[in-house]
Amino acid sequence: MKRLLGYFKNYKLKSVLAPLFKMLEASFELLVPLVMAAIIDKGINNNDKPYIYKMGLLLIALGIIGLVCSITAQYFSAKVAMRIGKEMRYDLFAHIETLSYTEIDEIGASTLVTRMTSDINQVQTGINMFLRLFMRSPFIVFGATIMAFTVDSHAALVFLITLPVLILIVFGIMFISIPLYKRVQQKLDRVTLKTRENLSGVRVIRAFNQEVHEKNEFGEVTKELAKGQIFVGRINSFLNPLTYVVINLSIAFLIWKGGERVEGGFILQGSVYALVNYMSQILVELVKLANLIITETKAVACAKRINDVFDTKSSQTFKAHEDIGNDLWKIQHTETNEGDKDIAPKVEFVNAGLTYKHSKEPSVEGINLKVNKGETIGIIGGTGSGKSSFVNLIPRFYDCTEGKVLIDGIDVKDYPKEKLIDKIGVVPQKAVLFSGTIEDNIKWGKTDATREDIELALDIAQAKDFVDEKEGGIGFKLNRGAKNLSGGQKQRLTIARALVKNPEILILDDSSSALDFATDSALRMAIKEKIKDSTVFMVSQRASSIMYADKIVVLDDGKVVGLGTHDELISSCEVYKEIYNSQNREVAS
Repeated sequence: MKRLLGYFKNYKLKSVLAPLFKMLEASFELLVPLVMAAIIDKGINNNDKPYIYKMGLLLIALGIIGLVCSITAQYFSAKVAMRIGKEMRYDLFAHIETLSYTEIDEIGASTLVTRMTSDINQVQTGINMFLRLFMRSPFIVFGATIMAFTVDSHAALVFLITLPVLILIVFGIMFISIPLYKRVQQKLDRVTLKTRENLSGVRVIRAFNQEVHEKNEFGEVTKELAKGQIFVGRINSFLNPLTYVVINLSIAFLIWKGGERVEGGFILQGSVYALVNYMSQILVELVKLANLIITETKAVACAKRINDVFDTKSSQTFKAHEDIGNDLWKIQHTETNEGDKDIAPKVEFVNAGLTYKHSKEPSVEGINLKVNKGETIGIIGGTGSGKSSFVNLIPRFYDCTEGKVLIDGIDVKDYPKEKLIDKIGVVPQKAVLFSGTIEDNIKWGKTDATREDIELALDIAQAKDFVDEKEGGIGFKLNRGAKNLSGGQKQRLTIARALVKNPEILILDDSSSALDFATDSALRMAIKEKIKDSTVFMVSQRASSIMYADKIVVLDDGKVVGLGTHDELISSCEVYKEIYNSQNREVAS
C-alpha cells in the first residue's frame, strides 16, 4: 500500500479538497433535521406561514449548496482516481517490460493482463469512492449521533447501543470478505487465461474439432468463478438486511421513547422527527459505508496483486556503459604478434546450459561451441531438443544457469543492454507484427532506417515482390496481428525487420517454416551473398534449410550429439542421418 500512497503526492491538494467538500455537504445535510423540527414546532404548530416559507427557502438553499459541494467533490475525486490509474497502469507496463522471460513465464501473461486492466480499474474505483465517502459517511454517522444528543439526551441513548452493533456487523463482514475477494480475482485470472488461449488458438481448435471440449473447459472455469463470486456475494448480502433490522428497531424504539418524552412535556413533536431523521441518516450512511467497504476490500485485494508484480524484480541485470572500461574491450582485440590478430570468436558457448525455473531437467546442457565472424551455423534436432533454448541464450532472453556465452570474447552478462541489442537481430519462431504500416514495422529494427535500407532488407527477405503489389507499398496498413497477410508473408517481414539494421549476429529461429522450398532457398542465398559479415544462427526443422551451413549443430534432449558439415554428419551422426533420411525418402532408398 505504501507504493499506492506514493501516487497521491502529485495530487495532495485535490485529495484534500474532495473529502473536504464532501464534509461540507454533510454538514449542511446535518442541519436539515433541525430546520424541519423548527418548521414543525414553530411554523406548523403556530400556523406561522411566513416562518414556514422562510425556513422552506433555507432548506432549498441548503440543498443547492450541498449539490454544488457534492459536484465539486466528485470532480476532484474522479480527477485524482483517473490520473492515478493512468500513472499506475503506465508504471506497471513499464515494469513488466523490465522483467526477463523467466519472470513473465512464472507470473503468466493472462494474470499480467488482468492486473493491467481489471485490477487497476478496481483500484481506480476504490480511490474514487474512498475520497468521496470514506470521510463523509463516518462524519454523518458520528455527527448525527452528536446532533441527536443536542436534541434530547435521554432518547438519544439508543444511538450509543446502535452504533457499536452496526460497526461490529460491518467490520466483521469486511474481514471475512477480504481474503475471499483475493481468491475470486485468482479465479478471474484462470478465466482470462482460458479466454486468451481460445482466442489465440481458435484456428487449431476448429481444425481438430475441439469446440465442444473447449466450451466444457471454459464452462468449468467460469463456473468456479461464479461459485466464488456467489459465495462472497452471499456473505456481503447480509450487510443490508442486518443493518436495516438494527436501524428499524432503533427507530421503533425512538418513536416509542420520543412519544413518552413528548407526552411528558420534555420535548416537542419536531424533536422526535429530528431524532428519527438522524437515525435514518445513520442508516443510509452505514449502508453506503458497507458498500464502500466492499468496494475497498476489492480494491485492496487488487492493489496487493498489483504490488506483487511491482515487487517482482528481474533476475537479469545489465551493466551501464560507464561500468565497462575501455581496457576490457581492448584486451579482447589485441595483436599478439605483428600482423597476426588474436581475435576472439564472434560467439562462444563455454559449457553453457539452461534449466528453466521450476523445471527438474535442463533444457540444454554442456554446450561448447566457437563460432567465427561471418559463419553460418545450422541448428537442428527433434521437437523439444532445445533448439530455441540454445539460441535464446545469445541475446539473453534467458540467462545461462551454468557456464556462459561470450560475444567477441566478452560475457553477454557484461554488455550494456543497448550494445547487446545493437549487435543482434532476432527473428522468433512466431511471426509477430503490429498494427500500422509495413514501414512502421520494419523500423522497429532500426528507427532511423532510410527507404533504401528498408528496400534492401525487403529484397534480402524475399518480401519486396509482394510488398510492391500491395496498395501503398511499404505504406500498406497492417491490421492487428497482421491478419491481412499470409503466414509466409508475415515471416518474411519479420526477417526484413531483423535484417534492416544489418546486425553482427542474426538469429533465425525456425523463421522460414511457412516458406516454400524455392523461397527458402532464395532467402538463404541472399543472406549469404548480401550480409557476408554477419554471423548467422539458423534454427530449422528442415535438413535442406541448414545443410549448406558452415557448421551444423545437432541437438538431442538438450545435448550436442553432432557438430560438423552436412557430409561429416551424414557419416558420423545417427540422429542427423535419421532426420535427413526421413525428409529425403528418395535419397534414403
